Amino acid sequence: MNLKRRSFLAGTAAAATWASAPAVHAAPKDKKYRTALIGSGWWGMNILREALTAGQTKVVALCDVDSDRLEINAEEVNDLCGDTPNTYSDYRELLEKEDIEVAIIASPDHWHALQTIAAINAGAHVFIEKPTGHTIGESQAMVKLAKESDRIVQVGLHRRIGPHHVSGMKFLKDGGAGDIGMVKMFVHSRGGAERPTRNSEPPENLDWEMYCGPAPMRPFCRRIHPGGFRHYLDFANGTLGDWGVHWLDQVLWWADQQSPTSVYSSGGRPIAGEVVLTDDEQTTDAPDHQIATYKFDNFTAYWEHRKFAGNGPEQSSVGCYFYGTNGTVHMGWRDGWTFYPADSKKPVIHEDHQLQEPDGHNIQLLWKDFLNSIETGQKPAADIVIGHQATTLSLLGMLSMKLGRSIQWDGDREMIPNDPEAAALMRRDYRGDWVYPS
Repeated sequence: MNLKRRSFLAGTAAAATWASAPAVHAAPKDKKYRTALIGSGWWGMNILREALTAGQTKVVALCDVDSDRLEINAEEVNDLCGDTPNTYSDYRELLEKEDIEVAIIASPDHWHALQTIAAINAGAHVFIEKPTGHTIGESQAMVKLAKESDRIVQVGLHRRIGPHHVSGMKFLKDGGAGDIGMVKMFVHSRGGAERPTRNSEPPENLDWEMYCGPAPMRPFCRRIHPGGFRHYLDFANGTLGDWGVHWLDQVLWWADQQSPTSVYSSGGRPIAGEVVLTDDEQTTDAPDHQIATYKFDNFTAYWEHRKFAGNGPEQSSVGCYFYGTNGTVHMGWRDGWTFYPADSKKPVIHEDHQLQEPDGHNIQLLWKDFLNSIETGQKPAADIVIGHQATTLSLLGMLSMKLGRSIQWDGDREMIPNDPEAAALMRRDYRGDWVYPS
């Protein structure tokens, strides 16, 4: 199938989805924000379609290191709204040449900090996908600049605004489950042993040098792009740095943004197998299972994931269990939320999800909140500080696992005290001429 044909089919399918989307946004206003999408893959285009549904977006530019994706997605934008965006492979050139008011950033994790900082410095409001940074130091730099500017920065934590999450959180905060002593966050999936994938030359449509950017220049393999980067620690932080950020945020939301005092994490790859990285072939290097324990003043929270065994006998494959004196609340995803009372004579309380399909998220509501914040100056539901705090907890878990021991955390000063070895892992060296943000 040639590129033009693929473009037509992609645009036709997207147009059908866009046209049938529920009208949850406020009525379109005259103001249209000059918008650029940086990272125009599958998820970036999902966000951009919601921006178009809201009726206040003029798409002026798309940026991606994959020229095929750029061509397909530029044509899709034209089909959806009539805009003809300019296309770029380097976000710096885009920000230099285009006068934008909003930047959507949906690139791999290792790019989030540099691109967000550059967009804010260019005067744009930013909708940034989680996690906020690949390292804690990057995320701290993003928060510092956002506070110093008058720009709105919304992080893609759509569970902050999803209806069943809001109502379930109210139930918890109103004491429905009693005093909470422990929280379990979890994601379970299926998998098995991993065979190495042969390295190859990057496809002609992909600028691999720019893809790697500040990260190490590892050999290309087809499992990384498109979509597989989350399982390569040069570019992301595995399942804890992906799914974990959402559920850590649920705990922080319930706990009124308290910080843990210590973190301990362990994990490995007993099922996936040893990490391989040679000139000829490579595997992923993220753990196939991981447990991270977060000690707070008045409760303990722990994260677990595994990429084998599936759901098994457990009731759900994803979410949080809040264990309280009155019973247990499961804050879930497609299964809504459920309260299981400790007294078996009392009824179970359940609320179904109200998710946006087909992806099962609430980006429409989060984008509406983003626009409202731009227009009113109010903090968005998933402000950069909120996204940063959830990201930081995920990165502390990864840091502890790398060290193989527990670490202390001073949440007020956002530092690891009296532990130079651990503190050094809050940042990393950048490759070549790329400069780590301060």
